[in-house]
Amino acid sequence: MQNTPKYYIVEAAALPEIFHKVAEAKRMLETGETDKVNVATNRVGISRSAFYKYRDAIAPFQNMMAGRIITFQMMLKDKAGVLSAILSIFANCGANILTINQSIPTGGRAMVTISAETGNLSCPLEELSSELSGTPGVVRAEVVAG
Repeated sequence: MQNTPKYYIVEAAALPEIFHKVAEAKRMLETGETDKVNVATNRVGISRSAFYKYRDAIAPFQNMMAGRIITFQMMLKDKAGVLSAILSIFANCGANILTINQSIPTGGRAMVTISAETGNLSCPLEELSSELSGTPGVVRAEVVAG
């Protein structure tokens, strides 16, 4: 019987430095900053053997979500332009919005649920969530499925 891999989501600060360096070397190779493993590993200060040992074991959270549908739930103030600002953030990050569901505002607030395809994100999912949360008029924003 084969061992199937187990996956964990771990905050980056808790990871050993080698994983950060491997992830940075992978980023350099994926973005075309360099096309040579030797150059990437030298720049981040690790051996090629360490890179090859861990390269398949580490991936940024956003890469794991690529091609996936993520659902965000937000409580918005009932003010003109708030939803438009939210939609602009999705567009600027390259998310393809699939559905928008907004409840009728009560008490000056409305619940909005947005599902988006994340295959072409140009910013990390964490940055997208942070921008949504920090938008004026957003009371609360969270990822509820994905």
